Amino acid sequence: MNADSGNLLARGRVATRLPARDLERARRFYAEQLGLEPVDERPGGLLYRCGDTEFAVFASTGASSGTFTQMGWQVDDVEAVVAELRQRGVVFEDVDVPGFRTRNGIAEIDGNYPSKGARGERAAWFRDSEGNLLGIGEPVV
Repeated sequence: MNADSGNLLARGRVATRLPARDLERARRFYAEQLGLEPVDERPGGLLYRCGDTEFAVFASTGASSGTFTQMGWQVDDVEAVVAELRQRGVVFEDVDVPGFRTRNGIAEIDGNYPSKGARGERAAWFRDSEGNLLGIGEPVV
């Protein structure tokens, strides 16, 4: 079955949800370090929009383990984004695992998502104020 025909879920929009133990601390991080302001808010939640996608940060007594990428941005120039975020105080993760490792905060990943027409990806990771692991990727064509 084609993903677009008959599958209502495949036609839906996807939005990430990130837990925050301290919602005001998270709001400050996203504003000061990432330059993002919520487009909407409710008691216990902040909604952000980037391009045509959304993500929410919500008050939670729980927390993610932070051992995997919970959300990622695809950008045109990962080096420029990393440089801008570093100027804002974001600290990037050092990764050294089989298959890739970061150099100056950026990893070269061969063969990542060939269905996107890329031969790989350049990527970087950082944590928000709540320990959520977030990524930035640039397809290598």
